[in-house]
Amino acid sequence: MDITSLPLLILGLNLIFIIILIFFERRDPSSTWAWVLILALLPLVGFLVYLFFGLSPRKRRYFQKKQKHDRKKMITPNDRDFFAPEDQSGTRATLEKSIIKLGFNSRVPSLVGKNNIKIYTHGEDKFRDLFQDLRQAEKFIHINYYAINGDWLGEELFDILTHKASEGVEVRLLYDRMGCRNLPDYLLKKLRSAGGRAVKFAPFLVDLNYRDHRKNVIIDGQHGYIGGINVGIEYVGETDRFGDWRDTHLRLSGDSVDSLQHRFLLDWSFACGEELLDEEVYFPSKEEKGEAEVQIVSSGPDSEAQEIKIMFLRMIYGASDSIYIQTPYFIPDESMLEALKVASQTGVDVRIMIPAQPDHPFVYAANNSFVGEMLEAGARCFRYRKGFLHSKMMVIDERIGTVGTANMDVRSFKLNFEINAFIYDQETSAELAEIFRRDLEDSIEITPELYDSRSWNMKFKESLYRLIAPVL
Repeated sequence: MDITSLPLLILGLNLIFIIILIFFERRDPSSTWAWVLILALLPLVGFLVYLFFGLSPRKRRYFQKKQKHDRKKMITPNDRDFFAPEDQSGTRATLEKSIIKLGFNSRVPSLVGKNNIKIYTHGEDKFRDLFQDLRQAEKFIHINYYAINGDWLGEELFDILTHKASEGVEVRLLYDRMGCRNLPDYLLKKLRSAGGRAVKFAPFLVDLNYRDHRKNVIIDGQHGYIGGINVGIEYVGETDRFGDWRDTHLRLSGDSVDSLQHRFLLDWSFACGEELLDEEVYFPSKEEKGEAEVQIVSSGPDSEAQEIKIMFLRMIYGASDSIYIQTPYFIPDESMLEALKVASQTGVDVRIMIPAQPDHPFVYAANNSFVGEMLEAGARCFRYRKGFLHSKMMVIDERIGTVGTANMDVRSFKLNFEINAFIYDQETSAELAEIFRRDLEDSIEITPELYDSRSWNMKFKESLYRLIAPVL
């Protein structure tokens, strides 16, 4: 083939891709038009990007297979006593009941349990407790992380896991290939040689764009960890680029550890074929319980329901006094944006906190674009300036909160495998709200005047990145 005909070939293929997008793909309109723009305006770049990240027949088959697998392992009516969602005390309000019902009726039913909850806002505290719990493990350790780096923190984690595996503790590690691209092979080999197991979440061509963003740990079925903190020195504030790292993570002790376990074992069995869900040893009676009700909800590209997003929407539409949101990526889809705007316009105190320091320039500009719309609707927006804000948290009316891995963006709603804890406990929710208010002291408010003073260069970037935001 003459090399001079290559541009025409790419244009022809791009046209075919555009026809497939419009007439044969079941995408939402904003995502479709974003891809059409990329393919039409940036032919070569668009061709390569769509080839690796947009073309989906094989990925669709993979996700359909995973969906069928998970459905086979769903909680049946006979299991409801084990995960009972009923309001035995009769004290739940209507809003709580409706949100709980959404989670319970999802693809993989998620139920409510009683727990003790500890909230972490910095990685140092989380890893101190996590490593202590890991060292005390007697039966099994199950870990799923999006990112584990090969720095001293990652090495310490693997030292503990390898030692426990050599003692006879069952160690299973599920990890994302892209997120763990900086994880050295020798650490994995050391763990495996000691008897531990480590498995990639998905095949290479799938996990390029569809990431296992979950971060959950289960220890002996007694304690569970869930939140935004990965394993790396940046998450304990030891890099010059980010400085202080502000995040939110939870330690759960109680019934909801079983829900974390259920999610892990579903993912584990699909990734490597080992079926463990029917083994009672992984769902022991709980030595410690509290009073905080927690529901674990997961979502991913293997489901069109977008379970976490619809739970977010129900929380927002149910709020009557306040909505506090922390997210590093504020790139909501149309339904989420409209819900937040309606809440603000009807008198709810909507406050959104995003980082002042960007980790991705294009995401920073896209964030800015949506901030403008929220300001016009009467919401208040803030930039956190004391390091990097990576927290994924929302609390409404200081009575219902959620913490997990899902950002307030399209990628978390549709492309990533995510997991969140929904907390129906006034004391814990009030604590989350107080943490948000303390963070305001380290933030600058984005007033309409400040927003209007941004440069023409920034305005251009906002408009450009807004167009492709659905595929960021």
